[in-house]
Amino acid sequence: MTAHPWLAETPWPTQQLDRNALEERIEHFLATHWMGVLSTIGKNGPIGTPVEYHGTGRVVYILPQPNSPKVKAMQNDPRVCFAIYGENCNWASVQGAQMFGNAEFIEPGTAAHEQAMSIYKWQSSAIQLGKTLDKAPQVPLLKIDPERIVYTQQWLRKDGYAPRQVWHKDPNKKAATRSYGH
Repeated sequence: MTAHPWLAETPWPTQQLDRNALEERIEHFLATHWMGVLSTIGKNGPIGTPVEYHGTGRVVYILPQPNSPKVKAMQNDPRVCFAIYGENCNWASVQGAQMFGNAEFIEPGTAAHEQAMSIYKWQSSAIQLGKTLDKAPQVPLLKIDPERIVYTQQWLRKDGYAPRQVWHKDPNKKAATRSYGH
């Protein structure tokens, strides 16, 4: 007997959650994590970098190092994939999100930058890095407002749902179901 017999069932379920339920799960997941891997397309190929993020809803903000290879890559090609994964101890606990969209830089000195910095929790990092708390960093802030999110949660299989759920910004786009399993 296995601890979670529903994990052995194949093919995996393909049923998608309704949009509201999926959005709620994605937003909860993003709000309860703070690190992800930002993948960009550099002149010598892909660049994947672990970064801190903070956000609201399905929009995330990242404070990239100015003039870094990833910033230069996004200035040349704004397409990005941002992947967040939850800690897990086995297949039943696997959970993550991949966000696909375009990088948008918000310049300091603008109302949009000030508003975004009120969401981005820069103070905790500043303390860890020995920086002052007088003023938020005055560098461009990266905003990712995704066009598509692939949300993975193996526990969904227990209730008959696909472990990979696809959210599109355009509510008229529907996720294609795929059959998975070994």
